[in-house]
Amino acid sequence: MICYDFKGGTGTSSRLVPFGGRTYTVAVLVQANFGARHELTLAGVPVGRLLNERPPAVREGLPPGAGSVIAVVATDAPLLPGQCAALARRVPLGLARTGTSGSHFSGDLFLAFSTANPGMLGSRYPEAGTDQLEQIQFIPWGWIDACYAAVVEATEEAVVNALVAADTMTGRDGHRAPGLPHESIRRWLAAQEADRGQGLRATPAQ
Repeated sequence: MICYDFKGGTGTSSRLVPFGGRTYTVAVLVQANFGARHELTLAGVPVGRLLNERPPAVREGLPPGAGSVIAVVATDAPLLPGQCAALARRVPLGLARTGTSGSHFSGDLFLAFSTANPGMLGSRYPEAGTDQLEQIQFIPWGWIDACYAAVVEATEEAVVNALVAADTMTGRDGHRAPGLPHESIRRWLAAQEADRGQGLRATPAQ
């Protein structure tokens, strides 16, 4: 798995979403195998452009950004099938936060499901005396934005976690995938944070 020209792989992340006196989990698993080096953005910093001098991953015959990204969104929040589909459609927003614009040669597959209301949407043979309406619980559409935000944030973090956890690897036929240079990125992120702090201190109070 190659992600932004570095060793990728599987990353996970989750967020807690309170609603109706309960707290639900929205979790995302990402198979990170996409993105060109110059696109990589971490915490809003375009670190990929700063890392261009590093040796790229060796993948003969494939253009930068080629690959396939798979993401699965899982939640215990009670959602309708259409709402699960809406959550899956928010995955690309989280991927975009890491810099990708979606390569033509990147195959993308996003799924979402809820574990709530078990058996309620199933189909079974009718039994005598069971001709009654059933009820299903779901978060109203007007309150679903918190779940959308959770998907976007968790997707971004899952990609970052995959990159941070991966080590340099050399595979078959000498195909090499370098690990993300942690120290260099920490240094650049710290410098960016210091610059932001300086800017805030220099801004006069209104």
